[in-house]
Amino acid sequence: MTNEIHAERILILDFGSQYTQLIARRVREAHTYCEIHPFNMPVDEIKSFKPMGIILSGGHQSVYDDNARVVDSIVFELGVPILGICYGMHLLTRHFAGEVEASATREYGHATINKTAAASDLFDTLLPGSGEGSVWMSHGDHVTTPPEGFDIVAKSQNGIVAGMEDTDRGMFAVQFHPEVNHTQNGDAFVDAFINRVCGCNGLWTPASFVEYETEHARQIVGDDHVLLGLSGGVDSSVVAALLHRAIGDKLTCVFVDNGLLRLNEGDEVMATFAQHMGVKVIRVDAQDMFLSRLKGITDPEEKRKIIGHTFIEVFETEAKKIAGVTWLAQGTIYPDVIESAGAKSGMATNIKSHHNVGGLPERMGLKLLEPLRELFKDEVRNAGLELGLPERMIFRHPFPGPGLGVRILGEVKKEYADLLRRADAIYMAELYSSGHYYKTAQAFTVFLPVKSVGVMGDGRSYDYVVALRAVETKDYMTATAYPMPHDLLSKIANRIINEVKGINRVTYDITSKPPGTIEWE
Repeated sequence: MTNEIHAERILILDFGSQYTQLIARRVREAHTYCEIHPFNMPVDEIKSFKPMGIILSGGHQSVYDDNARVVDSIVFELGVPILGICYGMHLLTRHFAGEVEASATREYGHATINKTAAASDLFDTLLPGSGEGSVWMSHGDHVTTPPEGFDIVAKSQNGIVAGMEDTDRGMFAVQFHPEVNHTQNGDAFVDAFINRVCGCNGLWTPASFVEYETEHARQIVGDDHVLLGLSGGVDSSVVAALLHRAIGDKLTCVFVDNGLLRLNEGDEVMATFAQHMGVKVIRVDAQDMFLSRLKGITDPEEKRKIIGHTFIEVFETEAKKIAGVTWLAQGTIYPDVIESAGAKSGMATNIKSHHNVGGLPERMGLKLLEPLRELFKDEVRNAGLELGLPERMIFRHPFPGPGLGVRILGEVKKEYADLLRRADAIYMAELYSSGHYYKTAQAFTVFLPVKSVGVMGDGRSYDYVVALRAVETKDYMTATAYPMPHDLLSKIANRIINEVKGINRVTYDITSKPPGTIEWE
């Protein structure tokens, strides 16, 4: 087995920027492997990583603060190209005896920059033609005196140094954030740095990843058997498809139906994997156990914990019935790895809990297998397509780990779940048929445990209310309500009220994030 897909790699040193994961995604989009590590990564690890280029991220500090985060000088002595972004630009400036000061006017949001001098092909990629471009700024400090050997190649309309370079030493720096979608040609700029400046050749592709991980799984598993908790979500589905390709019937999946799935979801999972792909899947009907434990519980966090713990209990019980299993497979992906590392290093400010089978490896004495731990979500989807999974499964909107348990406000009851899944199925069907499903990032129905008065036929009705939600977002950190056509909303509402007995009112949520969240609980 070759390790070729990792042969070319970029090191991203994180100084606490909210955009650091976006940098990594842009590098991966340039078909090059990269990893995010904290700014204080040990010297021996930096050397052993053998990067073909280094990117210094942004951060919320000032480089002249007493406790400012700095990197070891080895970073600038490896002789590989360096790109400093925002704080990274200031750090590079200070290291080479330039000057950085607080700005009188803070630049945040869209800004126009202009090329001020002849520049390398890298900046020509960002600022073609007239040499003017729109970028995304987020800073309070700026470079007042560039280090010796650096040329200023771009400035903002406020006269702030927006870009500088020392092509002889292969060092480049920008005040703006090329990694965000708001920066015009930002993706092309990062691509040019990776491929033209660093000399990478695009070894990191979905096909090469699948080939590598398939062979890797075969080698490390050998004659052992692997157990996977199959939820039907994108991550676990791709793991199932990949491991089935690698080890065949030495993989056993356990699919737990907790009564909080979407309409016909259990049958669809079994059809896709067990019937069409020949994957060994054990289906466990545990909805009575889940619903009984949720009785009377209204707090969202308590519901999440009960659902998570019950899933672990059911999964563990089923696992003990399977002989010869020595590996536990999980759908851990790279953002999970980054957040875990950030929690340990203190780099991450907000760490979310992940709904998976955490804790099982220690309790069950199994070795852990995580074939997707190097991938971002979009890369997982591309790998799924490479493995032949249906597009409708791969590009399905995110579904919370606790399922409908957090889309039913307050107490979870079977009656509520049945009404909600039928209403949501109608909503999804209409979004698909109208072409609006793939125009939204996430859409779903929420069940409200309140009743309203209505008129149906010649009589009075007193039934439940549901809310439809659909948002547009690139990174799920912020989101805006999707401008759903009114005639489509009317059609969906009419179908739900007429076809789902027990619901007589449909609303549409137009709250943005912030101040709201995408999910209601």
